[in-house]
Amino acid sequence: MESIERQDMDTTTRNPSPLREELLPFVIRPAVAEEDLRKAADIRHRAYARHVPEFAASLLEPEPEDYGDGSLVLLAEAKLDGSPVGTMRIQTNSGNPLKLEQSLRLPGWLAGTSLAEATRLGVEQNAIGRIVRIALYKAYFLYCIEAAIEWMVITARKPADRLYEALLFQDVLPGGTLVPMHHVGNMPHRVMAFSVPDAHSNWVAAQHPLYAYVFQTVHPDIRLPEPVSPSFAARRAAQEQRSVEYLM
Repeated sequence: MESIERQDMDTTTRNPSPLREELLPFVIRPAVAEEDLRKAADIRHRAYARHVPEFAASLLEPEPEDYGDGSLVLLAEAKLDGSPVGTMRIQTNSGNPLKLEQSLRLPGWLAGTSLAEATRLGVEQNAIGRIVRIALYKAYFLYCIEAAIEWMVITARKPADRLYEALLFQDVLPGGTLVPMHHVGNMPHRVMAFSVPDAHSNWVAAQHPLYAYVFQTVHPDIRLPEPVSPSFAARRAAQEQRSVEYLM
């Protein structure tokens, strides 16, 4: 397993490459206040209404899961006027099973591991939407590093699953089996996972086009909270110890 601390390396030469800073036209931050959650619900509803209008009707208001322990709602707001341009909810299994576990039993290779599921992704349908989506993915990944999460897991409808294939997510079920998801209106979804500890080495090997954006670029407009759960702290300490052993 390649140490997170060694992620400032070039994908081809493997020589140290300096980090650069890049400002975004929006800010990604936790949705904390009720107004924040309503902004997240607004962009979430509008995004889902473009593809699944019947299900979107149930997303007009913040959901109980938005307030739950182990959940983090991310909100992307335009710097120009503060309008919501994207959102994502992250839920870990530190205290409760993931939402997708209502619909399937996870295979043995994920059993007993720390997981974080991203749900309710929504972005504006304009030129900035793709940038927001990639930035939300990076925020999700960075949060998982900070929380010592081993696997990022998602469910995706077709053809949106191709976006996660491109990010090197792998199938949780053989052959990309589609499973009706209770928390997404029982619509068939592909279940996919991404190894956080192996992310750097996998993206280097693939010479991934987003490598520099994720690993070599600092985005101060992505503002995440520090995980404070005791279980998070214990896993983070264990991960740091493994990193020290790797470098010795």
